[in-house]
Amino acid sequence: MEKIRNLSIKKTIVLYMFINLVVSFVLYYLIREIALDVQREIWYYYTNIWDWYARPSMKEISDIERMISELCDFLQTYGNLVISAVGTMITVCLFYKKKLQTPLKELHMASEAIAENNLECSVTYKNQDELGQLCKEFERMRSQLVENNKQMWRLVEQEKALRAAVAHDLRSPLAVLKGYQEMLMEYVPSEKISKEQLTDMLSESMRQIERMEVFLNTMRKLSKLEDREIQLKETRVEVFFQEIKRNVEILSKDGGLSCEFGCQTEKECISIDTELVFEIVDNLVENSLRYAKSKVMVRLCIEGDECKIYVEDDGDGFSDGEEQLTKVWYHTNPQDDLKHFGLGLYICRMYCEKHGGRLLLGNHRGGGASAVAVFYLAERG
Repeated sequence: MEKIRNLSIKKTIVLYMFINLVVSFVLYYLIREIALDVQREIWYYYTNIWDWYARPSMKEISDIERMISELCDFLQTYGNLVISAVGTMITVCLFYKKKLQTPLKELHMASEAIAENNLECSVTYKNQDELGQLCKEFERMRSQLVENNKQMWRLVEQEKALRAAVAHDLRSPLAVLKGYQEMLMEYVPSEKISKEQLTDMLSESMRQIERMEVFLNTMRKLSKLEDREIQLKETRVEVFFQEIKRNVEILSKDGGLSCEFGCQTEKECISIDTELVFEIVDNLVENSLRYAKSKVMVRLCIEGDECKIYVEDDGDGFSDGEEQLTKVWYHTNPQDDLKHFGLGLYICRMYCEKHGGRLLLGNHRGGGASAVAVFYLAERG
């Protein structure tokens, strides 16, 4: 039964028509024989001859018997045509009900639901015929629309966060600059401010100006984030690892922290966007250096078609969940560093996803944060 239900539409039509022909032939044969027997009974009553050709005169038999005899003639002559026509109509109705009605109804209902912006109406028809494949593709399209809709709302939420961040991060330095400007306009003409105070105000004003410059550069970088294309190139793993190690050592030389390195791989060469990976590692290392107590650990691990880079520290670890940490404009403490605007982990996550991977964040059981950047390795051609 399962095999019949999963037959293709073409094979199902052939099967239904074959069954229709067989049943029609059997029914016609039975009806023809019954009609012939009835007709012979009527004729035998008047002729006493049991023969096909012993037909009495129509004037000799009653009206009812004549009608029955003519009906038997009709069934013998046109019965096959009538039975075939009725059988074909029944076959078409059964074919539509068994093969077409359910998937077409589900597709119609799902189309109407999607037209009304209701993406929760799923298509459940699971047969393996052409309509089953169509329903499967339709369901895949609906699922993709749901995912696109979620992505769109995520972008909308990020856009709201971006606008809020712009307002917040520009308001503070502008308020400080405005306050210093008002003080200078009030006290400088009357010479009520000392040279040292004036110098401090100007220095602090320059700090706020630098902060706005960093903010604008960050905004420019964010606007180019989506447009960046992955540039794969083949590189030796040893050279790749040594470059990561060199970059980490340069970043950590002024912090007084120790760095530990590890490399685990069986491949000699990989195809990867090295510049993008270096940028992600730099962001993760800089984040670890800000919160580590004594050391930062960086490990490279290549397994199958994935390259994993672990960046770990012995600090207090993350206080929020992974989703919150990788949101755009996330701040652990907005006052800890005016040059950080909460974009580092967000950029890392976006770049990992562009490279077919993901960013995993968490804490060690014994304390300290752990970030794992995962990249998909293209097959060597």
